[in-house]
Amino acid sequence: MIRKKFILTFISLLLIQSMAISELAVTENDSNAKQSETEASVNQKEFDTDAYAKKYKKVTKDGAVMRAMEMMQKLNLSRYSYDALMGNNLTQKPFKIEFKNIAEINPEYASFDALGWKKKDTLYIYINERHRNAPPEAIAALLSHEAIHQDEFASLNEETYAWTLEAAVWTKLIEDNPIAVNTPSSLVARENMLKKLLEKGDYTNKYIKKAVYTNPGYKKLPTRSPGFEDEDL
Repeated sequence: MIRKKFILTFISLLLIQSMAISELAVTENDSNAKQSETEASVNQKEFDTDAYAKKYKKVTKDGAVMRAMEMMQKLNLSRYSYDALMGNNLTQKPFKIEFKNIAEINPEYASFDALGWKKKDTLYIYINERHRNAPPEAIAALLSHEAIHQDEFASLNEETYAWTLEAAVWTKLIEDNPIAVNTPSSLVARENMLKKLLEKGDYTNKYIKKAVYTNPGYKKLPTRSPGFEDEDL
């Protein structure tokens, strides 16, 4: 359980659609979707996918995901999320992660950055395929968010936590690769937006929380959910 074991006291969550689907989408991304989706990769060729295939075989076959997870493993802020993706979560099974044309699931999801899906007792994360060549730091930040969503219960508190964690992970990871900030990528645009909100709030969730609570996509969510019951986050 997440509770409050993170260094930063932050939160976030995906919207739940029906019994099996939880949408990890940010509606603000609609404007980002209009920009060019020709995303430049950042040193992707330096990563040896074959060397990590065995380690991540239960989670993914995609080298971009593997590289992002390697970054998550080395960073304290994202270590909980990494462990959750590897199987230390409510299902006690590894997440299954892949890039996918999310519009094939539902045309309404076309602009989503990622989609969380629970089938029976297995959790899935589908990352929008347009992000395949996004910087691994951005993918790591997105996955850090996604890993927080492990059941069918969603809330404004959980979304606040996940968004803030995502922003904090991105902010920390780009210290080693500041070039990533200027990569022409809609996912980078999302992460930079979250980073600005984090900085504006003096590295608290103040403005991220406002963005979550006023997000029309979350208007039907309750304030609290299991593990995210605190009134004042």
